[in-house]
Amino acid sequence: MIKTYFVTGTDTSVGKTLASCALLQAASKFGYNPVGYKPVSSGGKITSSGLRNNDALALQANSYFNLSYDFINPISFQEEAPPNIISKKIGKPIEFSLMSSGLKKLQLLSKWIIIEGAGGWFTPLSMDKTYADWVLEHRLSVILVVAIKLGCINHALLTAKSILSSGLSLLGWIANEIENDVIYKNEYLLTLDYMIEAPCLGVIPYLGLNKIKLFLGDYLNLSLLI
Repeated sequence: MIKTYFVTGTDTSVGKTLASCALLQAASKFGYNPVGYKPVSSGGKITSSGLRNNDALALQANSYFNLSYDFINPISFQEEAPPNIISKKIGKPIEFSLMSSGLKKLQLLSKWIIIEGAGGWFTPLSMDKTYADWVLEHRLSVILVVAIKLGCINHALLTAKSILSSGLSLLGWIANEIENDVIYKNEYLLTLDYMIEAPCLGVIPYLGLNKIKLFLGDYLNLSLLI
Protein backbone atom coordinates (compact mmCIF):
# COMPACT_ATOMS: atom_id res chain seq x y z
CA MET A 1 0.00 0.00 0.00
CA ILE A 2 1.33 3.42 -0.99
CA LYS A 3 1.63 5.92 1.86
CA THR A 4 1.51 9.55 0.74
CA TYR A 5 1.72 12.34 3.31
CA PHE A 6 1.33 16.07 2.77
CA VAL A 7 3.42 18.33 5.02
CA THR A 8 1.98 21.77 5.65
CA GLY A 9 2.84 24.49 8.14
CA THR A 10 1.29 27.20 10.21
CA ASP A 11 3.05 29.76 7.98
CA THR A 12 6.05 30.14 5.70
CA SER A 13 9.54 29.59 7.15
CA VAL A 14 8.32 27.36 9.98
CA GLY A 15 10.51 24.37 9.10
CA LYS A 16 8.48 22.30 6.64
CA THR A 17 11.62 21.26 4.80
CA LEU A 18 13.41 20.38 8.03
CA ALA A 19 10.46 18.28 9.19
CA SER A 20 10.07 16.67 5.78
CA CYS A 21 13.75 15.66 5.76
CA ALA A 22 13.34 14.28 9.28
CA LEU A 23 10.38 12.19 8.10
CA LEU A 24 12.34 10.92 5.08
CA GLN A 25 15.31 9.99 7.26
CA ALA A 26 13.13 8.24 9.82
CA ALA A 27 11.31 6.33 7.07
CA SER A 28 14.62 5.25 5.53
CA LYS A 29 15.69 3.93 8.92
CA PHE A 30 12.51 1.86 8.98
CA GLY A 31 13.34 0.52 5.50
CA TYR A 32 10.53 2.24 3.60
CA ASN A 33 12.67 3.64 0.73
CA PRO A 34 10.91 7.03 0.76
CA VAL A 35 10.98 9.92 -1.70
CA GLY A 36 10.30 13.61 -1.21
CA TYR A 37 8.21 15.77 -3.52
CA LYS A 38 8.02 19.56 -3.78
CA PRO A 39 5.44 20.17 -6.52
CA VAL A 40 5.76 23.97 -6.43
CA SER A 41 8.69 26.06 -5.26
CA SER A 42 9.58 29.74 -5.37
CA GLY A 43 12.96 31.21 -4.62
CA GLY A 44 15.74 29.49 -6.51
CA LYS A 45 19.13 30.00 -8.09
CA ILE A 46 20.19 29.54 -11.67
CA THR A 47 22.89 26.86 -11.81
CA SER A 48 24.67 25.04 -14.61
CA SER A 49 21.96 22.40 -14.29
CA GLY A 50 19.08 24.90 -14.36
CA LEU A 51 16.92 26.57 -11.74
CA ARG A 52 17.31 24.93 -8.33
CA ASN A 53 15.42 25.47 -5.06
CA ASN A 54 17.21 24.66 -1.79
CA ASP A 55 14.16 23.03 -0.19
CA ALA A 56 13.70 20.71 -3.16
CA LEU A 57 17.42 19.90 -3.18
CA ALA A 58 17.20 18.91 0.50
CA LEU A 59 14.29 16.57 -0.27
CA GLN A 60 16.22 15.14 -3.21
CA ALA A 61 19.27 14.50 -1.01
CA ASN A 62 17.18 12.71 1.62
CA SER A 63 15.21 10.53 -0.79
CA TYR A 64 16.11 6.87 -1.11
CA PHE A 65 16.12 6.84 -4.91
CA ASN A 66 18.57 8.86 -6.97
CA LEU A 67 16.02 10.85 -8.96
CA SER A 68 16.52 13.77 -11.30
CA TYR A 69 15.59 17.18 -9.95
CA ASP A 70 12.50 17.54 -12.17
CA PHE A 71 10.99 14.47 -10.49
CA ILE A 72 11.25 16.22 -7.12
CA ASN A 73 10.26 19.74 -8.18
CA PRO A 74 8.34 19.99 -11.48
CA ILE A 75 7.16 23.62 -11.03
CA SER A 76 9.69 26.20 -9.89
CA PHE A 77 10.01 29.98 -9.87
CA GLN A 78 13.19 31.96 -9.42
CA GLU A 79 11.70 34.88 -7.50
CA GLU A 80 10.88 34.26 -3.85
CA ALA A 81 7.24 35.33 -3.78
CA PRO A 82 3.81 33.74 -3.25
CA PRO A 83 3.28 31.21 -6.07
CA ASN A 84 0.04 32.74 -7.36
CA ILE A 85 1.61 36.20 -7.63
CA ILE A 86 4.80 35.18 -9.38
CA SER A 87 3.05 32.72 -11.73
CA LYS A 88 0.69 35.49 -12.89
CA LYS A 89 3.57 37.94 -13.22
CA ILE A 90 5.54 35.73 -15.62
CA GLY A 91 2.52 34.14 -17.31
CA LYS A 92 3.19 30.60 -16.12
CA PRO A 93 0.00 29.13 -14.64
CA ILE A 94 0.33 26.46 -11.96
CA GLU A 95 -1.50 23.44 -13.34
CA PHE A 96 -2.94 20.89 -10.93
CA SER A 97 -2.55 18.30 -13.69
CA LEU A 98 1.24 18.77 -13.74
CA MET A 99 1.43 18.53 -9.95
CA SER A 100 -0.67 15.36 -10.04
CA SER A 101 1.24 13.70 -12.86
CA GLY A 102 4.47 14.30 -10.96
CA LEU A 103 2.99 12.61 -7.91
CA LYS A 104 1.83 9.67 -9.99
CA LYS A 105 5.36 9.15 -11.34
CA LEU A 106 6.74 8.96 -7.82
CA GLN A 107 4.01 6.58 -6.70
CA LEU A 108 5.19 4.16 -9.38
CA LEU A 109 8.65 4.19 -7.79
CA SER A 110 8.04 4.39 -4.06
CA LYS A 111 5.40 3.35 -1.55
CA TRP A 112 6.31 6.09 0.95
CA ILE A 113 6.12 9.70 -0.25
CA ILE A 114 6.48 12.98 1.62
CA ILE A 115 5.01 15.99 -0.18
CA GLU A 116 6.11 19.39 1.06
CA GLY A 117 3.70 22.24 0.46
CA ALA A 118 4.46 25.94 0.07
CA GLY A 119 3.73 28.49 2.77
CA GLY A 120 0.71 27.67 4.89
CA TRP A 121 -2.39 25.54 4.41
CA PHE A 122 -4.33 28.03 2.26
CA THR A 123 -1.44 29.28 0.13
CA PRO A 124 -3.00 30.37 -3.18
CA LEU A 125 -1.74 28.74 -6.37
CA SER A 126 -4.02 30.93 -8.47
CA MET A 127 -6.84 33.39 -7.86
CA ASP A 128 -9.25 30.44 -7.82
CA LYS A 129 -7.36 27.59 -6.17
CA THR A 130 -5.29 27.07 -3.03
CA TYR A 131 -2.82 24.33 -2.16
CA ALA A 132 -5.50 22.90 0.14
CA ASP A 133 -7.74 22.34 -2.90
CA TRP A 134 -5.11 20.12 -4.53
CA VAL A 135 -4.56 18.16 -1.30
CA LEU A 136 -8.31 17.69 -0.96
CA GLU A 137 -8.56 16.53 -4.57
CA HIS A 138 -6.13 13.71 -3.78
CA ARG A 139 -7.50 13.03 -0.28
CA LEU A 140 -4.01 13.16 1.19
CA SER A 141 -3.24 12.60 4.85
CA VAL A 142 -1.72 15.70 6.44
CA ILE A 143 1.14 16.37 8.85
CA LEU A 144 1.33 19.84 10.40
CA VAL A 145 4.58 21.63 11.26
CA VAL A 146 4.36 24.19 14.07
CA ALA A 147 7.14 26.70 14.68
CA ILE A 148 7.42 27.17 18.44
CA LYS A 149 7.25 30.91 18.99
CA LEU A 150 4.90 33.60 20.24
CA GLY A 151 1.55 33.24 18.47
CA CYS A 152 2.05 29.63 17.41
CA ILE A 153 -0.87 28.24 19.43
CA ASN A 154 -3.51 30.27 17.61
CA HIS A 155 -1.96 29.59 14.20
CA ALA A 156 -1.68 25.87 14.89
CA LEU A 157 -5.24 25.49 16.14
CA LEU A 158 -6.70 27.43 13.22
CA THR A 159 -4.75 25.35 10.72
CA ALA A 160 -5.61 22.05 12.40
CA LYS A 161 -9.29 23.00 12.52
CA SER A 162 -9.29 23.90 8.82
CA ILE A 163 -7.68 20.59 7.86
CA LEU A 164 -10.10 18.53 9.92
CA SER A 165 -13.17 20.50 8.83
CA SER A 166 -12.30 19.74 5.20
CA GLY A 167 -12.73 16.05 5.96
CA LEU A 168 -9.05 15.17 5.66
CA SER A 169 -7.02 13.24 8.22
CA LEU A 170 -4.53 15.14 10.35
CA LEU A 171 -2.23 12.27 11.26
CA GLY A 172 0.13 14.22 13.47
CA TRP A 173 2.08 17.40 14.06
CA ILE A 174 5.75 18.22 14.50
CA ALA A 175 7.09 20.96 16.74
CA ASN A 176 10.07 22.87 15.37
CA GLU A 177 12.01 25.13 17.69
CA ILE A 178 13.04 27.87 15.29
CA GLU A 179 14.27 30.19 18.03
CA ASN A 180 16.68 29.61 20.90
CA ASP A 181 15.55 30.10 24.52
CA VAL A 182 11.85 30.68 23.81
CA ILE A 183 10.09 31.77 27.00
CA TYR A 184 7.36 29.29 28.06
CA LYS A 185 8.49 26.79 25.40
CA ASN A 186 7.39 23.81 27.49
CA GLU A 187 4.04 25.44 28.20
CA TYR A 188 3.52 26.00 24.46
CA LEU A 189 4.25 22.34 23.78
CA LEU A 190 1.93 21.12 26.53
CA THR A 191 -0.89 23.35 25.33
CA LEU A 192 -0.50 22.29 21.71
CA ASP A 193 -0.30 18.63 22.65
CA TYR A 194 -3.53 18.93 24.62
CA MET A 195 -5.48 21.01 22.09
CA ILE A 196 -4.46 19.60 18.70
CA GLU A 197 -6.55 16.55 17.80
CA ALA A 198 -3.57 14.55 16.56
CA PRO A 199 -0.42 13.14 18.17
CA CYS A 200 2.85 15.03 18.35
CA LEU A 201 5.28 13.05 16.19
CA GLY A 202 8.28 14.76 17.72
CA VAL A 203 10.04 17.95 18.71
CA ILE A 204 12.98 19.17 16.62
CA PRO A 205 15.14 21.33 18.90
CA TYR A 206 16.85 24.54 17.88
CA LEU A 207 19.86 23.34 15.93
CA GLY A 208 21.45 26.51 14.62
CA LEU A 209 23.28 26.38 11.29
CA ASN A 210 23.65 23.38 8.98
CA LYS A 211 20.62 21.64 10.44
CA ILE A 212 19.75 19.90 7.15
CA LYS A 213 23.12 18.10 7.31
CA LEU A 214 22.32 16.53 10.68
CA PHE A 215 20.44 13.27 11.16
CA LEU A 216 16.98 14.49 12.06
CA GLY A 217 15.00 11.26 12.02
CA ASP A 218 15.82 10.44 15.64
CA TYR A 219 13.74 13.40 16.80
CA LEU A 220 10.56 11.76 15.48
CA ASN A 221 8.50 8.79 16.64
CA LEU A 222 7.46 7.38 13.29
CA SER A 223 5.51 4.56 14.94
CA LEU A 224 2.85 7.13 15.89
CA LEU A 225 2.37 7.86 12.19
CA ILE A 226 2.45 4.28 11.00
